[in-house]
Order: sequence, then C-alpha cells, then structure tokens
Amino acid sequence: MKLIMLGTGNALVTECYNTCFILSHEGKNILIDGGGGSTILRQIKHAGFSLTDIHDIFITHTHIDHILGIIWVIRIIAQLMNRNFYSGDVNIYSHDEVITMLYDLTNKLLLPYQTAYIDQRIHMNIINDGEIRTIAGHEIKFFDVKSERTKQYGFTFTNHKLTFCGDEPCHESCECYVSGSDWLIHEAFCLHSQAEHFRPYEKHHSTVKDACELAERLNVRNIILCHTEDENIHRRKELYTLEGRQYFNGNIYIPDDLEAITLY
Repeated sequence: MKLIMLGTGNALVTECYNTCFILSHEGKNILIDGGGGSTILRQIKHAGFSLTDIHDIFITHTHIDHILGIIWVIRIIAQLMNRNFYSGDVNIYSHDEVITMLYDLTNKLLLPYQTAYIDQRIHMNIINDGEIRTIAGHEIKFFDVKSERTKQYGFTFTNHKLTFCGDEPCHESCECYVSGSDWLIHEAFCLHSQAEHFRPYEKHHSTVKDACELAERLNVRNIILCHTEDENIHRRKELYTLEGRQYFNGNIYIPDDLEAITLY
C-alpha cells in the first residue's frame, strides 16, 4: 500500500494544498478528504491518478478545507458518468453531519443532470462511531475523534494498523486506536519552538513535539506529520524532523505535496 499526499497544509496555506491524500493498494484507491477547492483536480492528476481510478472516498468533517474539494470531485465524476467514461459506482463515507452537508451543497451548486447520479451511482454512506466497514478490500474501523470544534471522524485499518486522527490532537479516549500502530498520520500545526508565533493551541492543534511524544508513548512505529503551516515550507522536512527526533525514536516522515510513501 502507498500513501500519496495530495496536500500537506492547514486551512490557510498558500505555498501547498490543504491536507488530503490517497491510499492506493493493488489498483484500488481511497481518497481521504478533498481540500478546499478545485485544486484537488490538479493534485489528483499530477499524482498520476484519474478520477476514474477512485471509487471510495472518506471525509473527516465539514470544515471548508476538507469538504469543498469533494464537491468538485462529485461534479467531475457525475460528468464522466454522463459521458459513459466512468465505470461502476463511487461510495462516499462519513458521519451524518458531513453527508447532510454534501446533499445540501450538491443540490445548491451542481446542475440537475449531475445531481441525478447521487443515490443512483454516487452513494452517500453514513457511518457511526466504532463502526467497521470493508472498503477497497480493507477492514476499516471509524471513530469519533472527540473534537471540541466540530464532529470529526478518524479511522484505523485493522489488518496493518494504519491510523489517522484527522486534524485534531488525539483525544485520550481515542488512544486505544493509536496504540501500537505501525503507521500514524497525525496533524502537526507547527514546531513547538514556534508555538508562540503560530498559536496552535488556540486553534486546537498540536505541535511536532506533541505529536511525536504521543507516538512514543503509544508505541507507534512510524509517524507521518501533516496539516502544517507553510512559512517553513522550504525547510519543513529538516526542521520538523530535528524537533521530532528529540521526542520519538521511530521513523518520522514530513511529506511534501504529491510525495508517495510506501507503507507496506
């Protein structure tokens, strides 16, 4: 399985795209979030994929830097379906608040011939806290990350222990999902040494130090840090790795946009 980062930044970045990625394994691809706009289409293309390659989508929450790109994805997939260029159906998974918003936004923003495919070939699937679904051949357990801002879900793969906590610090009630993970994808808004400048805690985010301390305490093998600021974009790998190594003994990955990481 490979993880392809389509975007690595937080909501307000301009030097990279908002955090979203593809999990690709044996010809099956799962899109995780969509960023905040039509740039998702460029990122998918430049990552070497087509929307015809994507049949499963998971959305963590309703914030604009995660959900608005999905409206573009739905629009283009519907157009491809209308022209007989898209084989099969697409399944979108999330909790009830995201699914309700998707219905509302697509009905208001898309054309009738595009929305006609919703519930026919574009399926909106509500998932619940603790629910397990088999998606693209993988058993995935979804969980509420207990966000203080808005309802948000993360997930863990039960077979290879790949865990994603969304763009929130890991709540203590969710540590059972993170514990022992082979791979943890975790937000790191900024360096701990620059916390006074970026003020991550006011936005309910973590620093590199926070994420790496969590990974060390919960016996994680590899951590991937994303959803970052972009003022340090040109030295981000170097600076984040240097800080992270002070607190975590496993492997630290600071991917750039469009970078692929082989998970297993």
